[in-house]
Amino acid sequence: MDDKTFEQMWNKPVITIGRITLLAAAVSSFFPIIYLMYKYNIFPPVDMVLKGWGLIASVYFAMYIAEPISFYPVLGLSGTYMSFLSGNIGNMRVPAAVMALEVTNTDPGTKDVEIIATFGMVGSIITNLLFVTIAAITGVAILNVMPEPIVNGFRSYTASAIFGALLFQFAAKYPKLIIVGVGFPVIMKLFIPVIPAYAVTLITVASTIVASKIMYKSE
Repeated sequence: MDDKTFEQMWNKPVITIGRITLLAAAVSSFFPIIYLMYKYNIFPPVDMVLKGWGLIASVYFAMYIAEPISFYPVLGLSGTYMSFLSGNIGNMRVPAAVMALEVTNTDPGTKDVEIIATFGMVGSIITNLLFVTIAAITGVAILNVMPEPIVNGFRSYTASAIFGALLFQFAAKYPKLIIVGVGFPVIMKLFIPVIPAYAVTLITVASTIVASKIMYKSE
């Protein structure tokens, strides 16, 4: 399939559906607030709303830039729309996309990556929705009967285990590049301990992209 056909058959419908769904989610997120405001005449002062928005924006602003850049090569166009709508990008969508590409032996840099990764994430979203619903209903009861060390382990190490597995999966395929991806944040935290986390993320993402370009051209 040539680029023009792929653009017409895949990219344009994805952009149209993605814009509609993301905007619909953004607008509908205000519905509970509007209901409380008109039903019970409850609404916080405007200055408090702006202050809260400013605090959240200051914390997550770096992610608005870093996450789309760092995740797009794996997620692709459709995956980016779906992931930012469904959430759990780093610990659910990216691993699902990577595993889908792994089991199908999909070549990097091809149009197949976009499609295969999308199907992997569709499966993860459906599975996630199903099990989150079940966990919301039965999860508390299950945790209450489990030993405390196991519960603490789930709470403390689940995310670390997922990211660690994902890291070593990439490390096995790109051992030279992982030196940059791990080395830069380690060096920055050791020698510049006051550097904020968002700056570490941005610098690491940028340096890894530059290093991958240099390695690709040299090899």
